[in-house]
Amino acid sequence: MEFNELGKEFATLRKSKNITSQQMAKDLNISRSTISNFENGGIIDIGLKKVLQIADYLGYEIVLKEKSGFPSFEDIVNG
Repeated sequence: MEFNELGKEFATLRKSKNITSQQMAKDLNISRSTISNFENGGIIDIGLKKVLQIADYLGYEIVLKEKSGFPSFEDIVNG
């Protein structure tokens, strides 16, 4: 997944939970414009701490895994 796709995925998750970007910005103390730009792929220097805060706020975590030379079954299914 590309970094700009991560922001779009977070936007989808946020909307599915009926949370406005304004409410999330207020709760996380991150500007609404930063969140909007991240969700729209317009910002790439948001910082890992903020990305992790957003993921946690939405009830998700980011997991590192060792890179494989071959795609896993999950990689193939998720395309």
